[in-house]
Amino acid sequence: MENELSNELSAGSSAELSIELSAELSAVDIMKIIPHRYPFLLIDRIVELAPGEKAVGLKNVTINEAFFQGHFPGQPIMPGVLIVEAMAQVGAVVLLSKEEHKGKLVLFRGFNNVHFRGLVRPGDTLRLDVELTSIRLGAGKGKGRASVDGKNVATGEFSFALAKREEDNA
Repeated sequence: MENELSNELSAGSSAELSIELSAELSAVDIMKIIPHRYPFLLIDRIVELAPGEKAVGLKNVTINEAFFQGHFPGQPIMPGVLIVEAMAQVGAVVLLSKEEHKGKLVLFRGFNNVHFRGLVRPGDTLRLDVELTSIRLGAGKGKGRASVDGKNVATGEFSFALAKREEDNA
């Protein structure tokens, strides 16, 4: 099924992103939906997706992450702001996987009630559960939870706006 999904995404079918997906999305599939690229693409897979509603993403945290060089030498901990960004990227996949939002840019306007409850270290798999709670007139709200081994490491609420994506000048 993953190969079929990849073929649909690359073929550009008009229904490609409006279907409910039960198969995983790879990093390559994710890059077809959101504009983020290495080193700032912070999600490796989407394992559940209900377009426009919710998704579950995974980030495999490795010692090779560039941020571990300075955060913190000898005691590597994933920065909280990057955990929040990873949640935001899963939210962008949720939103941009709907046909009516395809090709737009998601701009995050704010995060509220963000709480960090644990550390994320090399070797951890960060699970990112994100749900959109409202979308209206090109703006909306959502909530997210990041966990490692079933234990919450971060939670928060966010707001966003949709914008037209400028054409690449490259």
